[in-house]
Amino acid sequence: MDSHNNQLRRGLDERHMHMIALGGAIGTGLFYGSATTIQMTGPAITLAYLIGGVVIFFIMRALGEMTLAEPVSGSISHYAGRYIGPFAGFLAGWTYWFMWIIVGMAELTAIGTYFQYWFPSVPQWVPALIALVLMTLVNLLHVKAFGELEFWFASIKVFAILAMMGGGLFLIFGPIEHGSTSTGVDNLFAHGGFLPYGWKGFLLSMVLVFFSFGGVELVGMTAGEAKNPRKSIPAAVNKVIWRILIFYVGALTIILMLYPWNEIGTKGSPFVMIFDQIGIPATATILNIVVITAALSAFNSGLFSTGRMLYHLGLEGQAPRIFTKLNKAHAPQRGILFSSLLLSVAVVLNYLVPEKVFLYISSVATVAVITSWALILLAHLRFRKMSRTEAFHMPLYPYSSYFALAFLGIVVILMAYVDSTAIALIVAPVWYLFVYVSYHVRQRIATKRTKPAATS
Repeated sequence: MDSHNNQLRRGLDERHMHMIALGGAIGTGLFYGSATTIQMTGPAITLAYLIGGVVIFFIMRALGEMTLAEPVSGSISHYAGRYIGPFAGFLAGWTYWFMWIIVGMAELTAIGTYFQYWFPSVPQWVPALIALVLMTLVNLLHVKAFGELEFWFASIKVFAILAMMGGGLFLIFGPIEHGSTSTGVDNLFAHGGFLPYGWKGFLLSMVLVFFSFGGVELVGMTAGEAKNPRKSIPAAVNKVIWRILIFYVGALTIILMLYPWNEIGTKGSPFVMIFDQIGIPATATILNIVVITAALSAFNSGLFSTGRMLYHLGLEGQAPRIFTKLNKAHAPQRGILFSSLLLSVAVVLNYLVPEKVFLYISSVATVAVITSWALILLAHLRFRKMSRTEAFHMPLYPYSSYFALAFLGIVVILMAYVDSTAIALIVAPVWYLFVYVSYHVRQRIATKRTKPAATS
């Protein structure tokens, strides 16, 4: 396969695959966004992440089973097109590409904001532009450069979480008293109980929980460039549920045992609070490094995904063929540069639009990723009916598929009741209509081109 100039190279080791999957499951939502979700539902947020983790596990197992049978780049679009229909593949591919463009714009803006903590006089667009250029150059190199960078980005995030968890457990069970506030399991049930806002608050929190999980499916996008996909993909997918249990449920449980839940949202990031209590100097600086790393990781992964998706869509005839051209490092250069050009709009928009616009636009990514997940599950249902593979079967099939699909539907409905995500339910239908019209226009053009050849 590597001997052909128009095909991607398999350069990702097993350790790269594990950390890419892990990095996709851990984002800035855990470091800063967890305070918001805690305020929505109290200690029950741990149950929300646990249930969300089970749904994500089923989605990942569905993707993993298909990926193991056919490890290709652009997997989500490929499986939707093959097992549901051509339009489903077109929709999945362009929606997933669009999702990462939107997320990338938001992450670039976040990077600019975070750097202003150290350099308040530097305009926000400057670090955003530097990040865009650097990540573009990395993605134009051999895929191993991307894998190595993601490995270290994810390692920093994991180390920060483990340090927080270790410090939190020391404060709870160690010999040093934790100020005047009581610590322990009692904090999970005091101050209004485990469900202080009832089931309504719990259900609404699921919207933000699922938003924080966006990116876990990235491991499927890397399958076409994994050195040993039959070994690395099952291992990476199976560990998703344990990562979520440890890094979301475990970390938040420790935080909620350490502090009354109704104090967390008023004192900033839970991570800042714990590092402050441990007595680590330069707490804010350490956390700023971590969240910049998380934002760079998300942007780097997004740029990687957009380039590979355009490459796949070009091969399938659903995007211009120019995107199938690879550079000497076998990276989809034109797809990456085209995506970078669109992402540069974020640098300009830092002058023109208020921050809230990015919050609303980012909510569209939630609908986009839910669309991608739903298409994965639907494609897998058809895949199981058509395929005879005996490897890596999804647990509890088909009930697990229907359960996950139903839950995704519930989350979409709940988005209407959350201010920051309700706008997505207006934008999403417009996007779907645009994709539908684009697909049929492209089909008509393709038909006109083939008619002369057929008649001759």
